[in-house]
Amino acid sequence: MATATQGDTVQVHYTGRLEDGTVFDTSEGRDPLSFTVGAGQVIPGFDEAVSGMGPGDSKTVRIGPGDGYGDRRDDLVLQVPKEQLPDGLEPEIGMELSLRGEDGRQLPVRVADVGDEAITLDANHPLAGQPLTFDLTLVEVD
Repeated sequence: MATATQGDTVQVHYTGRLEDGTVFDTSEGRDPLSFTVGAGQVIPGFDEAVSGMGPGDSKTVRIGPGDGYGDRRDDLVLQVPKEQLPDGLEPEIGMELSLRGEDGRQLPVRVADVGDEAITLDANHPLAGQPLTFDLTLVEVD
């Protein structure tokens, strides 16, 4: 039986949970997640956890922020005066927007706070800074 190694395409069923047990993502009821091991298509800790597993193997892994979505960064939180917002935009907490970076690329941000004069935007990944737990079952190795 083949085990997953770098360069293999794998199919994995998974459930991801936060420390309090809240499920933030799962493949339950869907096709398994398909990705190439070591290609950077998933977070590093997920990639590493699948490596060495064989079809039918299951395990639970805890992934720290460094091998997940990174640490929260204060420099990715910014205040924007409301007068700089596009006409007609009524920002609400949790709303997803995008900013254009200096290099012209789009940067996804979330509205973290809405004040009288300004809004706070957060470009951190929503799961940044959080340890994550995944239940994994390797379905197939190609």
